[in-house]
Amino acid sequence: MTKGFASTADTAEKTVSFDEVGRGLYAYTAEGDPNSGIIVGDDAVMVVDAQATPAMAQQVIARVRKVTDKPIKYVLLTHYHAVRVLGASAYKGAEILCSDIARDMIVERGRQDMDSEIGRFPRLFRAVESIPGLTWPSITFAQRMSVWLGKREVRIMHLGRAHTAGDVVAWVPDARVVFSGDLVEYRSACYCGDAHFTDWPATLDRLSALGAQAMVPGRGAALGTPAKTAEGIAMTRDFLGTLYGAVGKSVAAGHSLKQAFSAARTVMDPKFSSFAIYEHCLPFNVARAFDEAKGIDHPVIWTAERDREMWAALQG
Repeated sequence: MTKGFASTADTAEKTVSFDEVGRGLYAYTAEGDPNSGIIVGDDAVMVVDAQATPAMAQQVIARVRKVTDKPIKYVLLTHYHAVRVLGASAYKGAEILCSDIARDMIVERGRQDMDSEIGRFPRLFRAVESIPGLTWPSITFAQRMSVWLGKREVRIMHLGRAHTAGDVVAWVPDARVVFSGDLVEYRSACYCGDAHFTDWPATLDRLSALGAQAMVPGRGAALGTPAKTAEGIAMTRDFLGTLYGAVGKSVAAGHSLKQAFSAARTVMDPKFSSFAIYEHCLPFNVARAFDEAKGIDHPVIWTAERDREMWAALQG
């Protein structure tokens, strides 16, 4: 039986949660949809990840306004994916921050990614006509930078390649809270279509070394304790290791992509099939893992056409 493409059949409304994970630090989550983080400082607010459209971003802004009237001066993009960044135009007058690498990836593949993701996630891209175009940062940095919201420091760090080559996290030292972007997911599948599987575990090690008291992952519920934070990191590590281990064995044995997909499903389904967006992600994940195991370091660009061809080959 052919499975509906990506998340085109996912039309159900998600319940939004808005949880405080530290003083003035909030997680905007919605049952496995992309999360946003809110950092309230002395004189201003930073939002971490902008949502998929300006209409979706307005829902985040409405929640922020319930807890503070301070201006939203900064929007941090943890990476370049459309579902994270195309809502940025809703934040009028805010500085848009991302890593140098993430900006380079917008240049290289932002338009293709935009078209691809709009096709994959119709529900998240309702009011797509409100998107003025690609989101471009106003400030970029190489490895790390600090933004001061009055006396409150937000330390933004590129810890290594992982979900994409240009991922960053936001660390708030005074509360020991980290906003991980898609480096970590909680009971949600990791999307690995642009990933670096070999590097990702070491990047998670650097994230663990922060010793966070709480974490806002890229998808899934807020992780409000050190134990929950550790669980989220361990779960992500297990997901990646199980997937790449299976695909690596298939490549070593000279198997086809379709055979690698079947082998991955055999070990992944029992552990992870209940996770949000699991079926959506698996074909993209196996395709990228297959490429990396064959020595292709730089992820092949996904286009709307490639998405459909690959889906038909693997999920058809």
